Amino acid sequence: MASETAPRSIRPHIGIFGRRNVGKSSLINALTDQEVAIVSDVPGTTTDPVFKAIELLPFGPVVIVDTAGLDDVGFLGDLRKKKSLEILHRCDVALLVWDDRTDFSLEKELLQILEQEQVLTIGVHNKIDQNHGTHINPPFPIPVFRTSTLNREGIPELKTAIVDLLKKVHQEKPLVRDLIKPGDLVVLVVPIDLGAPKGRLILPQVQTIREILDAEGTALIVKERELVESLQKLHEAPRLVITDSQVFHKVAGAVPPNVFLTSFSILFARYKGDLLTFIEGVRAVEQLQAFDRVLIAEACSHHPLPDDIGRVKIPRWLQQRLGINLRFDVVAGPNLPDDLAKYKLIIHCGGCMINQKEMLYRLRRARENRIPITNYGVLIAYLQGILPRVIEIFPEAQNIREEIHPPEVYRKLGGKWSV
Repeated sequence: MASETAPRSIRPHIGIFGRRNVGKSSLINALTDQEVAIVSDVPGTTTDPVFKAIELLPFGPVVIVDTAGLDDVGFLGDLRKKKSLEILHRCDVALLVWDDRTDFSLEKELLQILEQEQVLTIGVHNKIDQNHGTHINPPFPIPVFRTSTLNREGIPELKTAIVDLLKKVHQEKPLVRDLIKPGDLVVLVVPIDLGAPKGRLILPQVQTIREILDAEGTALIVKERELVESLQKLHEAPRLVITDSQVFHKVAGAVPPNVFLTSFSILFARYKGDLLTFIEGVRAVEQLQAFDRVLIAEACSHHPLPDDIGRVKIPRWLQQRLGINLRFDVVAGPNLPDDLAKYKLIIHCGGCMINQKEMLYRLRRARENRIPITNYGVLIAYLQGILPRVIEIFPEAQNIREEIHPPEVYRKLGGKWSV
């Protein structure tokens, strides 16, 4: 995807952390050669995290995040610090900033958290143009750059180090390009999503189309009502059909068994997270009991539709499948609840609006709390008895595919699948 149009969710994130008034915002402006962040001598000017999508040449598109000072005080200060620490889970690289007045007590504690989150960290001794005392080396072994945003001393060297680090660690996972070869035809079944702005496709569809084209494949886009007729017009069968999970039941019946089938949601389960973890998590469905609590996790905030997939359809289908009532909580946005232990299952959206680092953090939190986690598309395919088929194209799922037995959906529901 072209760097200037790359969505924020696939850009590596660089977080800027440090105390108030050590020059974090000035450092961002110096690195980007733009007035991205508000700069003031008043401590605590930056209150909430500020995200800025930029081109960090010669690497390419990144997101730089300016955070509130970690020594902020009072009730609002605690909230600001909490928001700053939440940013850690999304960061590929962190810049830990200090000046001559720093005693490194907070910085040492923060570095331990960064190491736990496996965030690569560069130290920045800023404001070296101001003489506040004798410079003391930090009591932790990380690379350190001495900078002045006033006269730009050390900025080019710091920028080069960040680019070199990103080149080494940031390897974008394939979405679909490793599943096809040049010349392959891929049919995309794209219901017109009422939640998308008029005249636009939603992000997962756009990203998938672009990657098919980048892989020298051919993308044929149809609505679900046009699928059968479109397939009949083809001179040869497509390599793969990708559909919205909500119409799995219609599409699976129309696609010949010799054609691979999957969904956008399942592609993103693999692209952003770990497909095998989501497949393993769906096994917990059969263990649910009446009034167990299930968490529906939406990575972005959106206006719910009357028949919303996460809030209405999935709860309805799951309860129909099991013949019991369950309790559902919905969380929307960048953070999961603190008290995950009360849930018996987490059902996550495709995660198209968060980056891979954040999704992997969510998977780790579920694992640490011993809570099974699955994905919209994986769950819907399981409930409709087609999960082995829709993961058949993924090499990493070959061993587990034969272990997944389709549930007796039709017997449980008297031979009728209700949608």
